[in-house]
Amino acid sequence: MLVDNEKCIGCTLCTQDCIVSDIEMRDGKAFIKNESCISCGHCIAICPKNAVSTNHYDMNEVKEFDKDTFSITPENLMNFIKFRRSTRLFKNKEVENEKLEKILEAGRFTQTGSNMQDVSYVVIKDKLQELRKLVLETLNDLGNKLLTGSSTADYIKNYAKMWIKMYNDFLENPDGEDKLFFKASALIIVKSPSYVNGSLASSNMELMVNALGLGTYFSGFLARAAVANPKINEFLGLKEGENLVTCMVIGYPRVTYKRTVPRKEISVEWI
Repeated sequence: MLVDNEKCIGCTLCTQDCIVSDIEMRDGKAFIKNESCISCGHCIAICPKNAVSTNHYDMNEVKEFDKDTFSITPENLMNFIKFRRSTRLFKNKEVENEKLEKILEAGRFTQTGSNMQDVSYVVIKDKLQELRKLVLETLNDLGNKLLTGSSTADYIKNYAKMWIKMYNDFLENPDGEDKLFFKASALIIVKSPSYVNGSLASSNMELMVNALGLGTYFSGFLARAAVANPKINEFLGLKEGENLVTCMVIGYPRVTYKRTVPRKEISVEWI
């Protein structure tokens, strides 16, 4: 991290905002020691004179705050959150790579603990059917094992029967009904050593999905199959120490929702 002494006015805002106390004042100017710095960029963002820069990242990405384009009312944000729906009915229309890149960008700029930026992604389009076959084979094997288990709960057996039927339907007609990915045109796999960092990125990415007029849902079936079959993690390129955090199934929705839905009362304690 670098400070332009010609621009620095010695306001001390960067020293106050530095979470790792890596900035001190020297001769009335900010000085970044770069000893404990985690390159979070708070000093870049807070400086009133744009005196701080970095050679770690592309400074051309930095945008000056503009109220008209950076602000959203609390009411609009709340309505946007309330209106999102998990989508499982998709059009036979491919999602453009440009839109997928915007979704990934929303994940890229999501905060991570200690600025680790340890979230990575896999976009699946061309090999979607290959992954579908692998997941359905795994769920079928898992379903058969669960049905023979004496301690398997009834609701789990219902899932087991569903998985077996999904696999048999796939064998009969691979291009027929799809209860796994619902004929969506793309998946985005979110990977990270940290479930928190990956989940935060996924949440922001979902908001971007909806802002782009697309639909998504998080596939729990794929995540369940990946736990049972290491070949799925190998297919997705998971490295040692990485977790498969979410699988976002993405496409153009062929349904239009007209209103929000109710929720049960919030459970909260004020202490």
